[in-house]
Amino acid sequence: MNKTFGCAAIAIALVAITAPAEAKGCIKGALLGGAAGHFAGHHGLIGAAAGCAIGHHEANKPQNTQPTTTGSASRSAPK
Repeated sequence: MNKTFGCAAIAIALVAITAPAEAKGCIKGALLGGAAGHFAGHHGLIGAAAGCAIGHHEANKPQNTQPTTTGSASRSAPK
């Protein structure tokens, strides 16, 4: 068990070193997903993979820079 954990830790460290810098949100999502997966039935690896995917998706969402309108503003009448 300890040997497996040690090998996994080394593999994760090597991947983290060589990972591209564009992995926004993946690390944070993987940490949270791995912890949640571990406590939800010892599925840490599946949780980490899902957390990475969700974190990356959330980090790459375009920010809404335009204000939302509620329809209360008056529009100019067409000519």
